[in-house]
Amino acid sequence: MPNCNKVDKYKDKIVLKAEEKVTLISEKGNQTKKARIDTGASMCSIDKSLADNLELGPPVRQRKVKSATGRTVRDVYKFKVELKGKQFEAEFTVIDRGHMSFPVLIGRNIIKQGFIVDVS
Repeated sequence: MPNCNKVDKYKDKIVLKAEEKVTLISEKGNQTKKARIDTGASMCSIDKSLADNLELGPPVRQRKVKSATGRTVRDVYKFKVELKGKQFEAEFTVIDRGHMSFPVLIGRNIIKQGFIVDVS
């Protein structure tokens, strides 16, 4: 007999695709942007120019980050976001993502809050 507990633990999860739209909420206004869902990233990241435009801040702390380009120290900001109709506060590191396809990267700090990723 199949183990139904494995299926049950996913029944209340919201399914994310590899690319999703995320709404960034600030006192200056909301902006909806394309985001890459990255299960390999422990924390979310946002483009510096977008963070400046939203007037996020001040940073809540700094964090050492290991990426494909090496190790850096980045400012961490905490603000509200909405993803798939679910709104919550999350921490984002800030870096220049202007050369990348997605201004926002959603990492595990958000994914683990009730989401599951379908990579198909």
